[in-house]
Amino acid sequence: MRVVTWNLWWRFGPWEARQKAVLSELRDLRPDIVGLQEVWAADGENQAEWLAAELGMHWAWAPSPAPERWRRRIGDPTVDIGNAVLSRWPVTAQRTLRLPAPADVDDGRLALFTRLTTPAYDIPFFTTHLTSALHGSAVRCRQVTALAEFVGENRGDTPFPTIVTGDFNAWPDSDEIRLFGGYRTAPVVPGQVFFDAWQYAAPDAPSATWDRANPYVATGLEPSVRIDYIHVGPPGTGGLGHVRAVRRAGDGPVDGVWPSDHAAVVADLGDGSAP
Repeated sequence: MRVVTWNLWWRFGPWEARQKAVLSELRDLRPDIVGLQEVWAADGENQAEWLAAELGMHWAWAPSPAPERWRRRIGDPTVDIGNAVLSRWPVTAQRTLRLPAPADVDDGRLALFTRLTTPAYDIPFFTTHLTSALHGSAVRCRQVTALAEFVGENRGDTPFPTIVTGDFNAWPDSDEIRLFGGYRTAPVVPGQVFFDAWQYAAPDAPSATWDRANPYVATGLEPSVRIDYIHVGPPGTGGLGHVRAVRRAGDGPVDGVWPSDHAAVVADLGDGSAP
């Protein structure tokens, strides 16, 4: 099973050309499930719906309840922003959580839960987008606390481990990532832990998803770092959901256009038939 998480950079930059590059990359990856952040909708069109139709996938979408700050940045009051899920299997349930944030950094960020129903089991799948404020580690700790509780309320009883994807805007050794994982400090929900899929990557694999090699990132002064994650619960029987491989994708131009300011993360998970 192939899982992807990707922040699509909304309608910033050359978004129409970028959208074609995003589709090309996803076609090459052939994912089973995709968690998306900064997905746009406007004038009766929805980027997730379009991608799902082109890829032959099911989809779910959760718009931000407070997109005004985003709209001011591009000067268009009509475009919505949100999180989305694309899935090979039907989406049989979905719920949304607005993440807590103080007024000075609150731009309506969300967590989206979807239950994906395969012929063999249900998959509890979440995607989220935490605050990007550099000084916002304490805010992100509040957000991952709310996220972990939301996961605990919705994961249900299924043999497949819970998957939580998204742009956490947090460095791998940050308090918020340690808190959400729950195995280097007390978990928010007793007994609920998650492994960062990147821990299974080759030690020398390029890891930065916010990468100064990307021209959209290079204009800033921030260092290259990994801020996008696929978190997976402990494997089930027979290695069900075990992380077998992980890598970046979307980390270069497609026909001369970089798809996003973020690279994607791709993880291949076991189906329980082999270790």
